[in-house]
Amino acid sequence: MSKLLFYYDNLSQPCRALEIFLKINSIPYVPKRVNLAGGEHFQQDYLKINPFKKVPVIDDNGFILIESVAIFRYLCRERTVPDHWYPKNSQLRARVDEYLEWQHTETRAHCALYFRVTTLDPLITGIQPSPKKVNDFKRRMIEVCDKMNDIWLKDGKKYITGDNITIADLLATAELEQLRMTDYDPREGRSALASWMARVRQRTNPYYDEANVRINKLAEKIKSKNDSLNVLSKL
Repeated sequence: MSKLLFYYDNLSQPCRALEIFLKINSIPYVPKRVNLAGGEHFQQDYLKINPFKKVPVIDDNGFILIESVAIFRYLCRERTVPDHWYPKNSQLRARVDEYLEWQHTETRAHCALYFRVTTLDPLITGIQPSPKKVNDFKRRMIEVCDKMNDIWLKDGKKYITGDNITIADLLATAELEQLRMTDYDPREGRSALASWMARVRQRTNPYYDEANVRINKLAEKIKSKNDSLNVLSKL
């Protein structure tokens, strides 16, 4: 079987989730880093791979796939991975799909937008958002974190869909980790969410920590107010 080409930038949340998945399941792949801060996703060579100018992308012997959830599902079908990631049992799989459909307009949307408005856009443009704009996006982000803690992880659930880790947990923790580069820690005051994030990290290490090395460095630099585009481009 030919090696998978994996186009990524691990400043991207779904890219980090996929990186962890590929490594923990010993799926051979060739890493193809796309420097988002350097604008490589706008270059003509990359546009031939993904005209939507985004990551992640996989190229499986000429078969190109561009959406993270579709990539996860494809890899679970086409590679040998433990069943718990995306169960064959119809009802168990439906529970994973339930979260994957929900997250598009909840975890993915509001955590990513809060990061963009408060951190990424100011780093790139040098323009700070208005307090009203920040508060509007923060309110939505906090609501999502509360839903994760109070609904998805209620009743002592170990993982989002029950007792076993799935691709849903990888995608969700990646979105929440991104918030560490803002002024907000989603774990504070949310014991279920904090325990779950620690559990996912422990279950997937050392790959979890490897995927978050750049995030950790960037979070520290941003906290020290070294807020220029160079913070992104040099990591």
